[in-house]
Amino acid sequence: MIGSAALFLAQMDWSWLGSTEAWVALLTLAVMEIVLGIDNIVFISILVDRLPLEQRPRARLLGLGFAMLTRILLLLSISWVMQLKEPWLHLAGFELSGKDVILIGGGLFLIWKSTKELHHKVEGLEEDSGAAPGANRLGMILLQIAILDIVFSLDSVITAVGMVDQVMIMIIAVMLAVGFMMVFAGSVSDFISRHPTVKVLALSFLLLIGTTLIAEGFKVHFEKHFVYFAMAFSVFVEALNIRMKNRALRRRGESLDG
Repeated sequence: MIGSAALFLAQMDWSWLGSTEAWVALLTLAVMEIVLGIDNIVFISILVDRLPLEQRPRARLLGLGFAMLTRILLLLSISWVMQLKEPWLHLAGFELSGKDVILIGGGLFLIWKSTKELHHKVEGLEEDSGAAPGANRLGMILLQIAILDIVFSLDSVITAVGMVDQVMIMIIAVMLAVGFMMVFAGSVSDFISRHPTVKVLALSFLLLIGTTLIAEGFKVHFEKHFVYFAMAFSVFVEALNIRMKNRALRRRGESLDG
């Protein structure tokens, strides 16, 4: 295994190391991968919140590890990935490629999962009593993360191919982005867990992302920056609400002390 990895690295083209343009492309692509990975972090945070506290860091690490592995494998199979853009079937007047089918399936799965979690949250329901405990529950959650990793990785990989020619630059950018997400995923997950309204907002984001995935699958294009702007504005408003709520609680505590 080590010998194969060394052989693979030796066969890679490293001439780009002396190119300023390549380093700029690496930085740009890494930032792009981080932005595209935000929805992945939110989804992982929502899922691991249903695990016991001691299992959450391990689940986040494994989930993001799967995300990195999926992206790298897709990059190494880039010719196959690009073939996914060829028409596979016709449905109600639409020509659907392999990528479209994966996006539609992933969008439906995301909407189903988000709706189920929202129902649990809004209705105040606890985890089903018949749910598999311990390692089995962890395994089911990691399986769900792996399924969505494939969907989230497709856009990420195709974006990378459109920006950079060197596969090694793409792989390093993915590793940098996932490393960044690993550092901050715990903070994001803990924040969502501590604030119930933020969790509902995050689930609403996932519903929006699932809808856009289905629309993209049916060739209805959404400008991503509009979607991200709407999400950022919602987060800004929610941050104001949390600040006002905390200030009111502090004032109430001060009046009780007085």
